[in-house]
Amino acid sequence: MSDLIAKTAIDRRLAAIVTPAIEGLGFELVRLRLMTGRTPTLQIMADRPEGGIVVEDCAKISTAVSAVLDVEDPITENYTLEVSSPGIDRPLTRLKDFGMWEGYEARIETSELIDGRRRFKGILAGTEGDEVLIEIEEGGETVTIGLQFDWLSDAKLILTDDLIAEMLRSRKESGAFNEADFDEIEETDGEEPDEDTGETPVTRH
Repeated sequence: MSDLIAKTAIDRRLAAIVTPAIEGLGFELVRLRLMTGRTPTLQIMADRPEGGIVVEDCAKISTAVSAVLDVEDPITENYTLEVSSPGIDRPLTRLKDFGMWEGYEARIETSELIDGRRRFKGILAGTEGDEVLIEIEEGGETVTIGLQFDWLSDAKLILTDDLIAEMLRSRKESGAFNEADFDEIEETDGEEPDEDTGETPVTRH
């Protein structure tokens, strides 16, 4: 399990429990975080392998995950479960994500200093073996560098016009985008949009 999907020991344990249920429905786990607080919140991001998850899909995942967690009972206190899509400026948590989003701008952070820096911003240039390739500006020139996937501590796409246009195009082609559906969600759902994903999560208590 990649540390970018599930960072802490409890996150990795929870991911191991819920992943079979998520994959059994035909989806993939993108990221899982157990957020502490007065009432802990278990945040799950999921997607279809080809992309295009919708609110109804999140509800299905929420129901399946809740059933598994009720049986395994890994969280002893009361908690809130939130299931959402990765959103447009999505986190990049799997090596294949960097190939899928080649050509788009991203921000990457590493756990250790690499040539005196931990933060890299540039255009994704795919992957090569276990390395993530990214084009960055250095000394007034554009250079392509390789970062070992294991070095990464955080990575996400940067919201740009090109990214928004591509996301809308792919959703329309897959049939996942329907303006009437979004109007209905906006009118009837009382949840605030998730700050990280930009989309309304399905929440269960």
